[in-house]
Amino acid sequence: MIFDLIIIGGGPAGMSAAIYAARARQKTLLIAGEFGGQMARKEVDIENYPGLGKISGLDLIARFKQHLELLAGQTKIGEVFALKKDGDIFKVSAGAEELQARAVIVATGAAPRLAGIPGEKEFLGKGVCYCAACDGPLFAKKDVAVIGGGNAAFEAALFLAKFADKIYVLERGNQLRADAANQEMLQKTGKARIILNARILRVEGSKFVEKLIYKDGNDPRGSEIELPAAGVFVKAGNLPAADFLGGLAELNERGEVKFDRQNNQTKTEGLFVAGDVSEVRFKQIVVAAGEGAKAALAAEAYLRQSQV
Repeated sequence: MIFDLIIIGGGPAGMSAAIYAARARQKTLLIAGEFGGQMARKEVDIENYPGLGKISGLDLIARFKQHLELLAGQTKIGEVFALKKDGDIFKVSAGAEELQARAVIVATGAAPRLAGIPGEKEFLGKGVCYCAACDGPLFAKKDVAVIGGGNAAFEAALFLAKFADKIYVLERGNQLRADAANQEMLQKTGKARIILNARILRVEGSKFVEKLIYKDGNDPRGSEIELPAAGVFVKAGNLPAADFLGGLAELNERGEVKFDRQNNQTKTEGLFVAGDVSEVRFKQIVVAAGEGAKAALAAEAYLRQSQV
C-alpha cells in the first residue's frame, strides 16, 4: 500500500497538517511517538491560542485529536528512525515496518535544551519554564530569572518585563551575545539586572520555585549567591528532531530544517516541513499549526501536479 501522504509528528503542526489532508480526501497516515508534542509536557494553562482563551495543554491536544478523528484521519503511534526516497516514492521506517508514500511532511518538533542544573526537572511547570510568551503572564508583579545571554534570552526578558517586577538575566560568559538593540531595549525597561560569569548551581523551593542559587565565576572563594525568584526561564536553545532525515534535507547551524518559505518544501521534491523542527523563527503553538496547514496545502498541490 502506498499512501499519498505520510505526516511524521503529532504536535500542533503534524495534527493540523493531518486535518487538512483528511479534508482533501488524501490517503494519509500520521505517525507520532506521542500526540501533542511539547504541549503534552505543559503543566500550565495556554492563554494565547486564538478563540480559546485559557486552556490546558492536554485539553488542547484532545481538541486537535477529536477534530482529526471526526474527519476519520488515520494515525499510528510509533517512532520513525529513517527516511529515504527511492525514485518518486518515500520509504519511512517506523519500528519493524517500512511504509511508503508519494509525499512526506516532517513535523517532529523540537525539545527545549535543558540547562542541566539540579531542580530544573523537579520544578518544571512549577516555576521553571521554557517559553516566556506562554508563561510570562503567570509571573505578574513577581521577580524572575532568565538563564542565557543571547537574543532568545533577551527577547524573553523583554516580554517578561511587561509583567514581572524584576528580571535577572544570567550569562555564563563574560560578555553578552544578544544584539545591542535588544540589550538597550531591556535596559530601558528599568527592570533588568544583568549578571555575567554566572555559574548556576541549582533551583530551590518548596512546592514552587523560590530562588535560584549561583556563584560568581570570577570569585575565587566560590561563595553561593541567592536570587529570590518565582520563575526561572531557561533559554539554552532547542534540539530539533531532525536526525533521521539524513541527506534529504539541509540543516542550519542550529540543526533546524531549511525550507522554501513559500511552500514549506525542503531541498528534496515532495518532502515538506512544518513547525518547530524547521527554521521558522517564532516557536509558538499557533504558528506551528499554521505552518502545518500550509505544508499540507503545498503537499496537496504537489501531489495533484505529479498526477498530471
